[in-house]
Amino acid sequence: MAGLDQNTPTPTGITLHRASRILEISFDDGSTFRLPFEFLRVYSPSAEVRGHGPGQEVLQQGKRDVDILGLEPVGNYAVKPAFSDGHDSGLYSWDYLYDIGRRHEALWQEYLARLTREDGSRDPADVPPPPPEGGCGHHH
Repeated sequence: MAGLDQNTPTPTGITLHRASRILEISFDDGSTFRLPFEFLRVYSPSAEVRGHGPGQEVLQQGKRDVDILGLEPVGNYAVKPAFSDGHDSGLYSWDYLYDIGRRHEALWQEYLARLTREDGSRDPADVPPPPPEGGCGHHH
């Protein structure tokens, strides 16, 4: 995950479209992806979303209105968005962004299917608040 695949295209431009909540990212191979903030938030590569192994992904709900407040470059290989719901631990490497950009449609359908399956909702109002002392199951 850390290293960059030599074959991964490099971004030539990243634009946050705040009004439409779209992150537009162009790569030097000519492809451009328009990824909704909600999609990026739901597919955050951070441990608290991905879980600690396959099948442990935490279903993200109620993110329909999530906003990206800022985008922080990390080295020359990733960006770290700060989401309006307080989530800011996701490191989106270029290869990760390229990958989810390419598979955007399929991933989104997968997410919607999972919401349906687990009786989840994209609307914040429908989502119960998280239990206090959240985190990803570590005991302090």
